[in-house]
Amino acid sequence: MPTAVALAIVKTLVLVVGGVITFFAYKAYRRTRQPALGYLALGFGLVTLGFVLAGMLYELLAVPLMTGILFESLLILTGFLVIAHSLYVS
Repeated sequence: MPTAVALAIVKTLVLVVGGVITFFAYKAYRRTRQPALGYLALGFGLVTLGFVLAGMLYELLAVPLMTGILFESLLILTGFLVIAHSLYVS
């Protein structure tokens, strides 16, 4: 299997699984109205978006790959910071 195909499959699976986790976290937030769960859903959404962003920017919008990777990394970092914040919100 060519590397590009394997990468596309893995990125798609990351998007699907991350989307499901984000959905369940958001659903829990809607049910309980706990701010921590809202932040958790936002954090997982940002991490999921970050994991798939570089390739999408490169392929669809002709953004230089390094710029896409920078945006990807910034979104993942922001998502992890929001998740960490969700652990301390009461």
